[in-house]
Order: sequence, then C-alpha cells, then structure tokens
Amino acid sequence: MQKDIFAQVDLPRVYRRRQLVNSVMLGLTGLFLVLAIIPLIWITVYVIIKGGHYINLDFFIHLPRPMGTSGGGVLQAIEGSFVMVIIASVIAIPPALLAAFYLVTAPNTPLATAVRFSTDLLAGIPSIVIGLFIYAIVVVTQKHYSALAGGIALSTIMLPVIIRSAEEMLKLVPRELREGALALGSPEWKAALRVMLPAAAEGILTGIMLSIARATGETAPLLFTALGNDNYEIGNMIRQGVRHHQSVLAILGQILDQPADALPLTLWKYAQQPYPERVQQAWAVALVLLLFVLTLNILARFWLSHRRRQLGE
Repeated sequence: MQKDIFAQVDLPRVYRRRQLVNSVMLGLTGLFLVLAIIPLIWITVYVIIKGGHYINLDFFIHLPRPMGTSGGGVLQAIEGSFVMVIIASVIAIPPALLAAFYLVTAPNTPLATAVRFSTDLLAGIPSIVIGLFIYAIVVVTQKHYSALAGGIALSTIMLPVIIRSAEEMLKLVPRELREGALALGSPEWKAALRVMLPAAAEGILTGIMLSIARATGETAPLLFTALGNDNYEIGNMIRQGVRHHQSVLAILGQILDQPADALPLTLWKYAQQPYPERVQQAWAVALVLLLFVLTLNILARFWLSHRRRQLGE
C-alpha cells in the first residue's frame, strides 16, 4: 500500500515546486532586507555628507561662541555626555546585575515575576515620561537642574536593557558550573561572582555597551533634568577648585551639581536656531553622535559573534 502511494507521487514535480517556493521566499526575504537597510544607509551617508564639512579640531576642544559668530565647538556637550553616562553607569549597572542574578537563580518566585514584569514595563515607558518623573523627584527637590539629575534619568533608561540582556546571558551558562561550585562548598554569592559572572562576562558587557549607546542618544529626559549649559567645562572647574584649595569631593560636587550639556541636547538646540553657523554645527554634532552610537553597536555585535565563534571552536 505504501509503495503504491509513493508510485502515484510525481517526485520531480514536487521537488521543482519546493525549489520554486524556496527561491521566491528567499527573494522576498532579500528584498525586504534591502528595504530595511536603505533608510539606515541613506541617513548615515546624508549625515556624513552634511556634517563632515564642519568637523575640525576646534569643534572638539573649544566651547561655543556667541550666536551669530563663526567658530567655536561643543566641548561642553562632549564632557557633559561623558559625565552623565558615567553617573548612569555607576547607578544602573550594579543593581541591574544583581536583579539579573536573582532572576536566574530564583526564576519562579513571586518577586522574580514582579521584577521581570516591572522591567518589561519600564522598557516600554517613553523616555520623556522618565524625564518628567526624575524632574519631579530630583530637580524639584534640589531646586535646580544638574548633571546628577540627568545621569539618574539616563540610568533609569539603561536599567531594563542591562537586566534583560544580563539575564539572557546568564541563562546560557551551563547549570552544571554553578552546581559544581556549590557542591565544592562555595557560597551562593561566590559561585555567582567567580563562576557565573566570568562565564557570561562578554555577553553582559555587550548588553552594557548597547544600553550606553541608547542612553547617549536620548534628548527628551535631559530637557527636564540637565537643561543645558554652554559654559560647562570640567577643566575650568578643576582649575578653579585647585586655585581655591578645594577638596576633590568639593570639585566633584561642583561638576555634578550644576546644569550640564549633552550631545543630543546640543543638537536639538542648535538645529532650531536661525543662525547658519549653529545649524552647521548641529549637523556636525549629529555626525559625532551617529558615529559614536554606531561604533558602540558594531563593536558589541562583533565582540559577541567573535566570542561565540571562539566558544564554538
């Protein structure tokens, strides 16, 4: 009976039909892939063409000049972005890693379910809402805008990205490694730090880099927290602190406790001004920001794929 069924099937015809369907589906996949890549290439090339003409050394080492005059740079935005990203990383990374370890070691507890749900919910909240929230609890309390408030807002954006990526990377660590460490007498915290964390370090670091790339490009939360400051220069604050014999903590407090600028915030301000010099600098800022975010994403993806190939070998 089975031989009769196979005899009635035209195998070459079925094979050709499957080849045709496979070719059509591959062609459609390639077409939609190209359609998805075209906007990315278009935006990247356009920003490079528009902003590349205005990139020079002065752009990176000088503060802005008065409106209507040529020259100047965005040193205050570069330093402000650096300071706020450092603050956000210090605030977000430790609790995010602790939460990820808890989600992996106790995945089915009510607290783990609540943390996972809260993380997904926080990842979907618009960044401007986060900025308004930090404004209400930090800026209103301090009675002024500051780099610290901007860093707290960015840390809130980074937190769910790090938690989810770290959790997924820790799940890839073989369970036997953790159980072996516990069987040898290591306490839970030592097994997590010395066994699980090194095994998943590359993937966790990749998630941290991606979260930094996302936080660096945020503008909306900084409008309500950092506000912007064209005179924000760390070197000048350090020189003044040394001249007045201030302590390191006092200088650090001065750096964190005043309004600060950032690259996306400067881009937003310059792009809407009527002066051609500022619009040109806005394109240059867009190019710097684009290259920074693209570089972080490419390095993170390349590093992760490289480590996977090494582990596969």
